[in-house]
Amino acid sequence: QTRLAASGGGLVQAGGSLRLSCSAAGRTLSAYARGWFRQAPGKEREFVARISGSGDQTDYADSVKGRFTISRDNAKNTVYLQMNSLKPEDTAVYYCAQGLTPTIPTMWDGSWGQGTQVTVSS
Repeated sequence: QTRLAASGGGLVQAGGSLRLSCSAAGRTLSAYARGWFRQAPGKEREFVARISGSGDQTDYADSVKGRFTISRDNAKNTVYLQMNSLKPEDTAVYYCAQGLTPTIPTMWDGSWGQGTQVTVSS
């Protein structure tokens, strides 16, 4: 099973930017889709963005479209989430997910791994 670890979170003021990284270890599927999800306190985990294995397909939640950009470097087996124009409602723990197919949409393998906290102050 793939072990994923998200990093790059922190405290930022509204309007600021952060770049999250998702590294993978173990039985990695570097050419498969990856995604980002987030979970705010008291809320269910929600979809943020996803990217195909080749990187030529991306998809975003409406709430982040135009502000967040997902990308990947398969040579480094790493997926990124560039977050600009951050809002207080973006505050959450962010997780990356491993897809089970090279294309999107895809099913996720359920190994959420270590998340990273993003806090946006108003």
